[in-house]
Amino acid sequence: MDIHEYQAKELLAGFGVAIPRGGVAYSPEQAVYRASEIGGTRWAVKAQIHSGARGKAGGVKICSTEDEVRQAAKALLGKRLITHQTGPEGRVVHRLYIEQAVPIERELYVGLVLDRKSERIMVVAAPQGGMEIEDIARSSPNAILREVVEPAIGMTAFQARELAFGLGLGPAQVSRAVTTLLGAYRAFRDLDATMVEINPLVVTKDGSLLALDAKMTFDDNALFRRPNVSELRDYAEEDPREAQAGEYGLNYVALDGNIGCIINGAGLAMATMDMIKHAGGEPANFLDVGGGASPERVAAAFRLVLADPKIEAMLVNIFAGINRCDWVAQGVVQATRETQLKIPLVVRLAGTNVVEGQKILKDSGLPIITADSLAEAADRVVKAMNDAKGRTTAAGRA
Repeated sequence: MDIHEYQAKELLAGFGVAIPRGGVAYSPEQAVYRASEIGGTRWAVKAQIHSGARGKAGGVKICSTEDEVRQAAKALLGKRLITHQTGPEGRVVHRLYIEQAVPIERELYVGLVLDRKSERIMVVAAPQGGMEIEDIARSSPNAILREVVEPAIGMTAFQARELAFGLGLGPAQVSRAVTTLLGAYRAFRDLDATMVEINPLVVTKDGSLLALDAKMTFDDNALFRRPNVSELRDYAEEDPREAQAGEYGLNYVALDGNIGCIINGAGLAMATMDMIKHAGGEPANFLDVGGGASPERVAAAFRLVLADPKIEAMLVNIFAGINRCDWVAQGVVQATRETQLKIPLVVRLAGTNVVEGQKILKDSGLPIITADSLAEAADRVVKAMNDAKGRTTAAGRA
């Protein structure tokens, strides 16, 4: 789960990370009020969407008067920002963050990620902030500093000091950098985060060290024990189908293809998508129904997949262990009838109660295509989709 910049800053501030003064606004009038609350003569008006590179897309405006703040807010609210992270569809701006504009002397990069290879938290820092870590790695790979945190000990002040000195900070900033790094680490650990990024971490003209931008991502599986984090979720920033999938305990990721997939098990789902591509098709989604594929859950998965207007065929591939093929078959029949499915449907069942499941599909009287193997299922769904397209084209010509 991702959160907005202002939310990440509020969380980090609670762990001792220094941030500029700021406040969220939902209208131009509220933006002006926030600016007057903050005081000073310069403010940054920042679009709040779940994406980086907002500045390059025109989502950050520096203002010197309250009227400029009002005009910037009017221009940004309701605007669709397109960055390299949002894709061509972009994201609509529904809220703004009004922040004190500070005089910057240096920009640094600090990030904490879960390194799955070493099974440790990795702290990454670089003396060039304001750009993506991938760009820094390409342009100055030797400038990137890394520290691996030992779980039994946690991040130590020594490691934080080593990073601070490696970033070229002066004695006055080292202690502040240690506070920032240790605070970011505690936020990562105590809130079940999978990523904390402060970019840029700036040294101001007066020697302060401030988190000028911040991003945090959290482990969805741990949100049940972090209500203070889960309440920050902004469903408007997520694919509504992914949010709906979470309500049913389904794992769903939208893709760009036109063959809908309903599968149990992440490994089998990945293999199925590979086989669809091998057969010449393109999967429209990753959907893992998990171990408890009841008829109701399978029907919910059908509705979820069919909400994608690009779908031209569907493949259900279930290897039943904890599941039962007869349950899955009941769900498939129920969903096919409820949705009045008009596109080709291929079902491959294997495992527990497979004979009973196949009988339910056969006795339903529905035009369900069955397959005995994964390769056969992939070939049949691609062929059925292409045949259906051919019939539609022929009918159109007639």
